[in-house]
Amino acid sequence: MSLLPQPFPTTDSPAAPNPSHHLLAPSLRRNPIPTNAFWLNFILNQGSAPEYIHPYLIKAKDGALSICYPSRVVQPNCISQAFVPDLTVKTRSGKHVVSHFDDLSVTLEFPGPGMSVPLVRGCPYITFVFSHTSIPHFSTTHTVQKLLPNGDCTKHRILFSNGQTWLLYSSDPLALSQDLRASRAFKGVIRVALAPPSDTSSEAVLDRFSSVYPIGGHAAMSASFRLTYEWKKHGWGPLLMLSLPMHRDIMSSPSSDNTFRALAYKSMDGDMHGVVGDSWVLNEIPISVGWYSSKGISDQVHRNTVAKALRKEVRELTLTEITTDSSYFYGKAVARAARMALIAEEVGALDLLEMIRYFLIDSLTPWMDGKFKANAFLYDSKWGGLTSRNGSKNGQADYGFGLYNDHHIHLGYFCYAGAVLTKLDPRWGMEYMAHLYTMVEDYMSFHHYNHHVCVLDHDHDHDHDQHTHQEHTMVSRSEPLFPRFRNFDFWVLHSWAAGLTEFVDGRNQENSSEAVNAYYSAALLGLAFRDKNLVNAGFTLMAFEIRAARALWHIPSDSRLYEQSFVSTHRMVGVLWANKRDTGLWFTPSEWKERRLGIQVLPILPITEILFRDVRFVIELVKWARPSLRRPGVGDGWKGFVYALQALYAPEEALKNVKALSGHDDGNSLSNMLWWIYSRWPWE
Repeated sequence: MSLLPQPFPTTDSPAAPNPSHHLLAPSLRRNPIPTNAFWLNFILNQGSAPEYIHPYLIKAKDGALSICYPSRVVQPNCISQAFVPDLTVKTRSGKHVVSHFDDLSVTLEFPGPGMSVPLVRGCPYITFVFSHTSIPHFSTTHTVQKLLPNGDCTKHRILFSNGQTWLLYSSDPLALSQDLRASRAFKGVIRVALAPPSDTSSEAVLDRFSSVYPIGGHAAMSASFRLTYEWKKHGWGPLLMLSLPMHRDIMSSPSSDNTFRALAYKSMDGDMHGVVGDSWVLNEIPISVGWYSSKGISDQVHRNTVAKALRKEVRELTLTEITTDSSYFYGKAVARAARMALIAEEVGALDLLEMIRYFLIDSLTPWMDGKFKANAFLYDSKWGGLTSRNGSKNGQADYGFGLYNDHHIHLGYFCYAGAVLTKLDPRWGMEYMAHLYTMVEDYMSFHHYNHHVCVLDHDHDHDHDQHTHQEHTMVSRSEPLFPRFRNFDFWVLHSWAAGLTEFVDGRNQENSSEAVNAYYSAALLGLAFRDKNLVNAGFTLMAFEIRAARALWHIPSDSRLYEQSFVSTHRMVGVLWANKRDTGLWFTPSEWKERRLGIQVLPILPITEILFRDVRFVIELVKWARPSLRRPGVGDGWKGFVYALQALYAPEEALKNVKALSGHDDGNSLSNMLWWIYSRWPWE
């Protein structure tokens, strides 16, 4: 039994802001604080920017919590949701604190009368728990047209001038005047919910389940390609929650008999329907993928063509060195070289493996042992995560890596290269196992988890069927070094990339395919070390990330998720926000469609064919993007990604287009493009 150490030098990163301890309960300050969580706005700066807690927007400011059921604003290149404080509950002035969080919820505590608000995603009610007797203060920006209490004043039906009807439930009688003033003190539980206007029967459903409320939710990968939600609740009776379309598509429990379609709310991620059950089970369709393409390349002429391009590129590789100091572009460069090794294995060019192995050793090792003078990975004890030396000094360096932007994306490339090199050279992998596991743990920490690691000690004749086993087991850390699953969001089933920056529209992610690569690479690292836990976790998160990319980023012409005026002109989202869909990219305008396509395709890997398995959509996507290729100044690297998708339905034409290119993206190569095209050739 051995515990892998955290091998990187430690820093207290000056570029990263200090954690807002005044907005965190003391009990939460001891552990690594999440840097990409859905609720991060509640602890950044003054904690006053809203967060999207499906189906509501929530804003906490000056001792008040405001609830908004948002309306959608549809513009030609953007869909957003506007925040209007429909209903506000206030204590005395003062700052809130985050007192609890888990995978599916966050709890805010407010000063004064001990008001606690567990914000649980997918809950149709917002729950206020008053632990001390006090007078709650309600207000709204609208005019109260009607206030209709029931006989014992434990339910109030409130009709606003904007046409909304809100329901207010209380565990004990609560007397309210027309202006929502409470006439006497209260202690207990108050719940508020919008009565959806779509169906009059929805109010009866909300009445029926108002006596039980969730206070948290845990998400567990209970088996390969399976996710289980366990809700923690108070009160009596079964629990009513709301599901997104992605949940319902793969939900095996509760059954459809427990679904209330009449209780329907609009959301940025699709219509939400009521589901009754204290736990959910989501079963994703298993994905079978490994190091290589699914079909392979059987035609010897094609194999020779790929090998010829590969030999030229490997020779160039050995005559140069990576000059960038960017953690992102350096990662892409070593992953590009690692792709060459796997392509060489697929086409039988095994004599190239030694040259690639030496290049990877020379390129990766300095980042592991800290001898790469231009940059380095460090452990940031302030937030509990890896940072780059350049990023720790300058928050804008390395695309904000020091501010916890894009960790899964940058480190995913390093993990991919490290996995391939470990496959080629298990002794190198053993020497730098702690470094590789620390990298993957940064964005995929389970907190307390065990790994059974079996490293293959290959002979250097690359006969991968002849090996001995050397087993290693890592035990749980006594104290976690990283927050649990830094980037992946178990509710929306995809990752967030933006870190310690306050955004009015919440977290965001631009490059969905690089997020897929991060978890695919983690799984490959597990394969290299024979670590079943890491293999299963990586492939499971990868599968969910693919589902979310196809559901939320990809826009087929028959999409019902977004308005028709938006669907008619777009086939791909650029930056996906919690509360917004933007067709522009961080680095380019919406009109440059080839880049919008490319950033959701790269890198080209065996997993790419699964991400884009809907050929009908791919045809639409390529047709939509190709006119942009005629724009002056379009780089051949971006053209290559369009042609790569074209190869899924017209490989011969794609091959002709690729051969006319003069260059490729810095993470791509001609050999990779030829491998991609020939591995889906119609008669292969």
